[in-house]
Amino acid sequence: MTDSARDRGVAIGIDLGGTKIEMILISPDGAVLFRERMPTPREEGYRAILAAVAGMVDHAVAQLGPDETFTVGVGIPGSLDDNTGLVRNANSTCLIGKPLKTDLELMLGHPVQVRNDADCFTLAECVSGAGQGYGLVFGVIMGTGCGGGICYNGVVREGPHRISGEWGHYSVDPQGAECYCGNRGCVETLISGSGVENAYCREHDMRLSMDQIVIKARSGDPRCSMAFERFLDDFGRCLGGLISTLDPDAVVLGGGLSNIDEIFTVGIDRVRHYAFHNDLRTPILKNRLGDSAGVFGAAWIGRNP
Repeated sequence: MTDSARDRGVAIGIDLGGTKIEMILISPDGAVLFRERMPTPREEGYRAILAAVAGMVDHAVAQLGPDETFTVGVGIPGSLDDNTGLVRNANSTCLIGKPLKTDLELMLGHPVQVRNDADCFTLAECVSGAGQGYGLVFGVIMGTGCGGGICYNGVVREGPHRISGEWGHYSVDPQGAECYCGNRGCVETLISGSGVENAYCREHDMRLSMDQIVIKARSGDPRCSMAFERFLDDFGRCLGGLISTLDPDAVVLGGGLSNIDEIFTVGIDRVRHYAFHNDLRTPILKNRLGDSAGVFGAAWIGRNP
């Protein structure tokens, strides 16, 4: 490693998701040096999650020489309040009201940058994924929750309240299911994995995973077919309205639900139906970096906050 590269240091990225935590260690020239992932200990609560993240950072640091410098970036399903430093708006609700950044810095003895996971995902896809070459990109994460990020010419916008792109908590149905944010009928209650699962459970008093609902719908199960059809229609309505508002140059879809093939056929047809244009040309693209996009973005944000 050259002296200039050593000065830049390596980057550690952590993607703290609702179901998994992933860590990556990236060299100054962008090579992946080390990575690992583990299930998120949601049931054990905040302290267990904090310990897991700190432990993964320690594993990464153990790969480095004694004189190597490093940065740490963490993507979370929420954001930090500028005034208090506490986590807010997190669909991993045990994080809400907790001083995650402060606690991690105390445990690690090292500065930590914390950003919204959808911002991390969107940045990564714009730098080296499906969003390359587009000016204004809206990145969507559809997984356990539903979030969004806005990137313009390679720069992620946070906004004065750090909620730019928080599409998942736009209330589209005031009579809909109650969301953890306190509103009803948020986008997240309609087109996230947990939202679809909860709706199915309320209607049929039976809990199925999103994967099970999709598989059963494809095999003709009438209850699951109805739930899946509603999901695709809600996807079209929600994303069509977003495109009508923002008119982005491209939309990139990420998260586990972006692996559902029907989103890119039936779902996009529904977007065209609901968008305020009779010749919608907005590219709606599947991510190229897979479910690791967020961890790359976290590492880059850690290096360039």
